[in-house]
Amino acid sequence: MKKSIASVLLLIIPLLLLPATTFAATTAAMPAIYGIRLEFILFALTLAGVAVFHHKTMYVALIGLAAILIVKYVFLPDFSLLEHITGSAEKEGEWRILLNLLGLLFGFAILAKYFEESGIPDWLPKVLPNDWKGGLVLLFAIMFISSFLDNIAAAMIGGAIAMVVFKGKVHIGFLAAIVAASNAGGAGSVVGDTTTTLMWIDGVNPLNVTHAFIASIVAFVIFGTVGSIQQDRYQRIQRDESKNYKIDWGKLFIVFLILVCAIITNWTLDFPAAGVWIAIIIGNFIRKAPWKELPKSLQGTIFLMALVTCASLMPVDELPVASWQSAFTLGFVSAVFDNIPLTKLCLEQGGYDWGVLAYAVGFGGSMIWFGSSAGVALSNMYPEAKSVVKYVKHGWHVTVAYIIGFFVMLGTVGWHPHAPHKKHQQVQTEVVAEPVANPAGN
Repeated sequence: MKKSIASVLLLIIPLLLLPATTFAATTAAMPAIYGIRLEFILFALTLAGVAVFHHKTMYVALIGLAAILIVKYVFLPDFSLLEHITGSAEKEGEWRILLNLLGLLFGFAILAKYFEESGIPDWLPKVLPNDWKGGLVLLFAIMFISSFLDNIAAAMIGGAIAMVVFKGKVHIGFLAAIVAASNAGGAGSVVGDTTTTLMWIDGVNPLNVTHAFIASIVAFVIFGTVGSIQQDRYQRIQRDESKNYKIDWGKLFIVFLILVCAIITNWTLDFPAAGVWIAIIIGNFIRKAPWKELPKSLQGTIFLMALVTCASLMPVDELPVASWQSAFTLGFVSAVFDNIPLTKLCLEQGGYDWGVLAYAVGFGGSMIWFGSSAGVALSNMYPEAKSVVKYVKHGWHVTVAYIIGFFVMLGTVGWHPHAPHKKHQQVQTEVVAEPVANPAGN
């Protein structure tokens, strides 16, 4: 461990010293190397470090965050991390997203354990087909759940089921398919993904994102089929007809309560984590909560919090003109860059087909394990998924599914930019006709 940390430090420290030597005369603005601002370079190195040192992702993310904060404070005198988190009169802070993410990651770790111990995963092999179609049915169930529940919960539930029905031997390609299914289901629903919820809160009509399901279904057929066949060849669902299955209805009720409360607080407060923890506290009086799961998910949670904070610190001041080409590209960007600030920026810019954008930024994060919160949450349960090389190599079908799904949606529905829904956007697009005085007096 010390050797890995030292290697990362040796990678980062020279970059920290670089601005002090090369750009010493520039103190009022962030320096750039070949036109690329230093924060982006540090963020890229952080992502590269995550890919290389995938067993020490938490340390890499924390070092990257520290490096970005140092250069921010050195070169931007007006920068304030506190204001960035809490917000100001002109700009909303990141506290809500970060706090909600923290609560969901810890809360769904407990939910997954409740579900695992409820007896349902042991019973499922009796009803699931005992060949590759069993994995396909499981992935479809995950996609369906994520259409009305946060994708983190869907991925954790799917991971807990897979752990049992496949006897702990889950193929990385199937893990990538679980992440993809959890993101595909939320792409067309304003209550299924944070990005679409942001659109809804911002004033986008919920019906304007539903055609993303066209792309999601096409993508599912591809990644679902390939991922299920990979898993079947690696480890088939094993039935034990002689085993007596006992369902713990109390724990199953707590799982249901957590899901319902998450949906309610997502609708009413835009804060599903509040409902999750209200339900966990209530459920603790029915069945003792598995608090031991919290330390197990600590490192993964810290990693994601650090990485999301790094992404939010990037100065993404403008995007290309809204078009299907830029939306398609943003899908790949969201695989390495947090899709929340990307979505916020697109909403500010306006002029997008919101359904196309929802699929791109929502499903696109599935292509790399840390591209979405669902992937990071699942990697807490399956640490082997933290290898970017293995994830991309065995989960290639997710990238192929994204591309084909996107163009099938584009070919069937087309690109229909929605009218601006914000006042400042309307001012930019509307031409106001001034009354012209009639010199003749007529």
